[in-house]
Amino acid sequence: MTTQLDVGAKAPTFALPTDGDGNVSLKDLKGKKVVLYFYPKDDTPGCTKEAISFSQHKAEFDRAGAVIIGASPDSPAKHDKFKAKHDLTVTLAADENKELCEAYGVWVEKSMYGRTYMGVERSTFLIDPEGRIAAIWRKVKVKGHAEAVLQAVQEL
Repeated sequence: MTTQLDVGAKAPTFALPTDGDGNVSLKDLKGKKVVLYFYPKDDTPGCTKEAISFSQHKAEFDRAGAVIIGASPDSPAKHDKFKAKHDLTVTLAADENKELCEAYGVWVEKSMYGRTYMGVERSTFLIDPEGRIAAIWRKVKVKGHAEAVLQAVQEL
């Protein structure tokens, strides 16, 4: 069942494997601002641009006290290849069973060329240090998105 989250709601908790044989959990990030961005697939044009853009601004996010986590249904091994190929500096979480996508309401029916299928709606959630959702961007357009999120993080 896909949920629709609103600003002010408690962020659904998670613990997922990441690139580099790591793990990330919301519980371990308590007290930090968390930028959780969902993207459809590693190494596709829009997803690559978005990951590069967040990576380019990582130092500014760090200074603002924010952790950036990209999440997609790809495996940790695919994330490793994607990061290495594009010199990405953000953490990539593997949501292979799509539970995180469903908890955040981004696993949706999409259509392309008249065919409908289930997929990830490019979305970003800003989670405040208390674990509440401070901002939501849905149906994200990549150009200028990382900058808009950075501004929101700096204002939080």
